[in-house]
Amino acid sequence: MNTTTQENKDKIFFRIAMGLSVVVFIAVVILNRKVLPTPAVMPSWTFILPLINAIINGTCSLLLVLSLYFIKKKDIQSHKVINLAAFILSSLFLISYVLFHWLAPETHFPETAAYRPLYFGILISHIVLAAIVLPLVLISFYRGIQMQVVLHKKIVRFAYPIWLYVTITGVIVYFMISPYYPI
Repeated sequence: MNTTTQENKDKIFFRIAMGLSVVVFIAVVILNRKVLPTPAVMPSWTFILPLINAIINGTCSLLLVLSLYFIKKKDIQSHKVINLAAFILSSLFLISYVLFHWLAPETHFPETAAYRPLYFGILISHIVLAAIVLPLVLISFYRGIQMQVVLHKKIVRFAYPIWLYVTITGVIVYFMISPYYPI
């Protein structure tokens, strides 16, 4: 493939990744504003979704650490498989997250809780970095699949620690807010 064709493919993918990231961000904002109509009766399984999300996030954290281990050992095939699994789980997380925030009433962290500032510090950093990491992950996957190793490494240098932080803080946020879900 010639350089111009590859550059055109790269530009198209970059636009798709950015467009998808913007759509996901707007969807999450809309869901958190509760502007979409919800079912008259909330499905009984709704409040299991945050636990599932925490399990997915925890699993992704472990997979990301394993991914780093395998790439350090130069086991590229295991690295790819592990990253694909983490990507699929993160996609399932996003679907589950969207469902929960569409179906469930908003949960408020108690104003009287002594660790409320800590909770919001973790939550805000988690949300901001989750928005930032999606296009980075998409582009790093693309670069890896295309075997553009140098470009892949440049993106992963930023994407990996952010993605790992987001998955770990997702679990922490769950444990901090879960006692206050209106079950």
